[in-house]
Amino acid sequence: MTEENIKRGIIHNFFDKNYKILLIVSILTLILSLAYLYSFYSKTNDIMIKDVTLTGGASITVYTDNPIDIKDVEDFLIPKYKDISTRILTDLSTGEQLAFSVEAKADIDELKSSMEAFLGYSLNEKNSSMEFTGSSLSESFYRELRGAMILAFVMISIVVFVIFRTPIPCIAVIFAAFSDIAITLAVVDMIGLRVSTAGIAAFLMLIGYSIDTDMLLTTRVLKRREGLLIDRMIDSMKTGLVMTGTSILAVLVGYFVAVSPVLKQVFLIISIGLFADMFTTWLGNTSMLKWYCDKKGIK
Repeated sequence: MTEENIKRGIIHNFFDKNYKILLIVSILTLILSLAYLYSFYSKTNDIMIKDVTLTGGASITVYTDNPIDIKDVEDFLIPKYKDISTRILTDLSTGEQLAFSVEAKADIDELKSSMEAFLGYSLNEKNSSMEFTGSSLSESFYRELRGAMILAFVMISIVVFVIFRTPIPCIAVIFAAFSDIAITLAVVDMIGLRVSTAGIAAFLMLIGYSIDTDMLLTTRVLKRREGLLIDRMIDSMKTGLVMTGTSILAVLVGYFVAVSPVLKQVFLIISIGLFADMFTTWLGNTSMLKWYCDKKGIK
């Protein structure tokens, strides 16, 4: 017996005995994520922390030659603006501060005057960049992006059902994709990340990433009947983990290399979601499919 066969035998025995427990763990993780999101909603009246691109407000980025203590900026502005967000932009290679930005739910001229009072000089297009988004426009963006996510789930559900034509595998795929989004959103809220329009787009991308691995697993398990069920699952897992692992590596590199806060947010959300997808697909979806196959006598 080869080493590969021994490993497969160990995995087979472990999974065959514990797949129901693994499924329960996956379901409990989703329940805990939804419970946290409900608690978060009860406190904030929203399921995420939105930045000015989704709530409306002003954003000013100041380019500096001399480092600015961002804590001093916050201490100066917080008495005037309750809801502000600040960040520092640095050079990746040297760590040198290149700029800092401030976001607040305020008129752009009002925030500009406050920033000039703190800095002691006038802001112009050469030493800063400014952006203002109206609250009605931001709310419209948010509604459209939220609607796009709901529509994406509906369309994916239809496509999955057309392909497999049985409810349980379809439910397993949608369960994994929904869990992926819910867990990622819970983590994003836990770390206090302010989500922008680009962040919502990252969540849309996550749906695609999640469906890729779920469809890979379900297709190989149900559509192909070469070899044993556990062998098809293990082969799917190997391929899926390589796919997800390379994607995680790519987005983590992008996160550490990118200077733009928008890109950093997109890369961070996708990387969190990909880690969640490894859990939801190879514990939740796989265990659900194993249970289904056992009931149907699929070997």
